[in-house]
Amino acid sequence: MAHAWTHGSFYWNELMTRDAERDKKFYADTLGWTFEGMPMPDGTYWVAKMGDQYVGGLFPLTDPKFARVPEGWMSYIAVDDVDARVKKAQSAGATLMRPIFDIPNVGRIAILKEPGGAGIGWMTPPKV
Repeated sequence: MAHAWTHGSFYWNELMTRDAERDKKFYADTLGWTFEGMPMPDGTYWVAKMGDQYVGGLFPLTDPKFARVPEGWMSYIAVDDVDARVKKAQSAGATLMRPIFDIPNVGRIAILKEPGGAGIGWMTPPKV
């Protein structure tokens, strides 16, 4: 899933959903997206494509640990060093919502709540 990125720019968007089949149908019917499944421990992550280009993903909220997470779109910003940037973010009032984690071939990811309360993902993608 690696593609070119620039530090500080939006890199990825994913829909956190409880009904991936409903949402896959909606975006296929209205935008022409197709989907590739990626098995994960919490269910199948669906990568959305427009032609041969990756455009986003559908994250399943099926695990009980996500019971309080609302459905909605989550954006991710590319950063040069997620660990160092998270330390700066925390010093500036952000909260790390879960430990920083790695997804092979995708990147190192942090989920933050910025000082105003909005959720945002920061990630250091793999080298292209």
